[in-house]
Amino acid sequence: MKTYFRLLSFSKPYRHYIPEYAVYTVLAIVFGLVNFTLLVPLLEVLFGQMKMDPVGAAPSFSFSPSYFINSFYYHFNQIVQQQGKFQALVFVCIVIIISIVLANVFRYMSLRVITRMRVRIVTVIRERLFAQFSELPLRYFHKQRKGDLLSVITSDVQEIESSVVSSLQVFFSDTFRIIAYFITLFAFSVNLTLFSILFFPIAGSIIANIAKRLKKKSHDIQKMLGNTLSITEETVSGIRIIKGFSSEGFVQRKFNKENNAFARLARSIINQRELASPLTEVLSVLMIVCLILYGGHLVLGGSGALSASSFIAYIIIYSQILAPAKNISSAITTMQRGLAAGERIFKVLDEKNDITEAPNALPVSGFQQSIELRNVSFRYDNTYVLKNINLDIPKGKVIALVGRSGSGKSTLTDLLPRFYDPVDGQILIDGKDVRSLRLEEMRGLFGIVSQEPILFNDTVFNNIAFGKEDATEEEVIRAAKIANAHDFIMKLEAGYQTRVGDRGTKLSGGERQRMTIARAVFKNPPVMILDEATSSLDTESERLVQDALNKLMQDRTSIVIAHRLSTIQHADEIIVMQQGEIVQRGNHRQLLQEDGVYKKLVGMQQF
Repeated sequence: MKTYFRLLSFSKPYRHYIPEYAVYTVLAIVFGLVNFTLLVPLLEVLFGQMKMDPVGAAPSFSFSPSYFINSFYYHFNQIVQQQGKFQALVFVCIVIIISIVLANVFRYMSLRVITRMRVRIVTVIRERLFAQFSELPLRYFHKQRKGDLLSVITSDVQEIESSVVSSLQVFFSDTFRIIAYFITLFAFSVNLTLFSILFFPIAGSIIANIAKRLKKKSHDIQKMLGNTLSITEETVSGIRIIKGFSSEGFVQRKFNKENNAFARLARSIINQRELASPLTEVLSVLMIVCLILYGGHLVLGGSGALSASSFIAYIIIYSQILAPAKNISSAITTMQRGLAAGERIFKVLDEKNDITEAPNALPVSGFQQSIELRNVSFRYDNTYVLKNINLDIPKGKVIALVGRSGSGKSTLTDLLPRFYDPVDGQILIDGKDVRSLRLEEMRGLFGIVSQEPILFNDTVFNNIAFGKEDATEEEVIRAAKIANAHDFIMKLEAGYQTRVGDRGTKLSGGERQRMTIARAVFKNPPVMILDEATSSLDTESERLVQDALNKLMQDRTSIVIAHRLSTIQHADEIIVMQQGEIVQRGNHRQLLQEDGVYKKLVGMQQF
């Protein structure tokens, strides 16, 4: 139940819900019970068993059940003696109608309160999950499948709402209702009620056994759903390759296999979950039959322990326990899927972020001198990808990183804005370790243009002004012009208000890349990281993008990763990397004079 109570903690503070809900629920139960307790005088009138007691004085007021009961019988006796039994019957019916209306009004009010609570829980869970996704380090996402993460924030949260949160109403309201019914039943007959309680341990053990088996299957079905979402996401993202290789049938069979396994397990879970309700009902009916036999014996025995009208009212009230008992048994079994989903949610929320800000982090006023990597080493798991890197990047200089794929270039640039922390060594900005600086301010020093242009399914304007809500049109247009993007943007159907589609699919590769450059220009950071920004473009697009990059790098510190070495000939210093180490450094002319890795790379590209 630890997971259950952790889920409920998202609705804090409880004072906004519990007192109000308790009042409405108790009132709904009280007025609901009035309907059934009034059956006794009604039946006595109909069966001619009404005792004509002389009318005494009205009872003195006290806030207790006995006062209300005595007051009712006082007025009831008055009507019987003064107006006759039919008028007394009318009086009872009017009271029943009023109590039914009030019971349902208060039940509706209690539902409104519990709805506020369940909506808040689901809203807070989604907000916490989204915040966690945005705060977790890149290392975490490298280990996770996108489908699993999407299933957590969609289906798992939906499962919480439809099972765990919905069970709140059942556990609170129906539990109170059963307790109130049993208190009333004890007032009718202690022996009969003690006899009826024997049913609950038997039903409880059956339900507990079903719930135990459901929980394990619920873990498995959430995992299968994650697999299904992963296949779907991969298919949508890679539809061009799938069609190009005529592999529609292959991916369809792969999806069908996973989907059919999911369907089989879902069918098994639903069958077991739905078994709880009919089992409870069968056991309840058996118990009612036993009560009729035992209660009938008490009535027909002539001992006077229980009257016929009281016995009928007793059976009717006891039968009302059937519905809340079924609800509770169904909620217990249904809740197992929700608890399994809750465990998956907390697995994400409990994930530790190793990229944290120091308690007394230093403010970052700007970039003044240099960025220094001092004896920096880094590894993924047990494999080192950077080894003892020493590098100084002075302000205003252009530093190029070259080398074969897998040499550690991108990893090195990921360390600068603290997407990762080095295993050994230090990264210093103006002589201060980046781990001692305020994280958001430090990352504000960097602008990034990656090899794959990343755009959001929003307007051109919002993509360029990403993260700044008060951006002006003049600022955005200025950035677009510097990035050589303004002309093609103006040719779009709605100009800067055109939506670019998912990941910018409405634009060409060169247009997307110039959009990302415009975004970097708009941010206007002092340090630019350019990760192979022209490697996937055609010649004309490359020329336009390279021209935009040259404008972007003016009067700015730049770290450029390049496979096309012709684009970095004018860099102030070229760093040649191989297997995570710096093997050469110098400008283009100096490196060509050496018989090293750089000269071989240039020769291969010229050839």
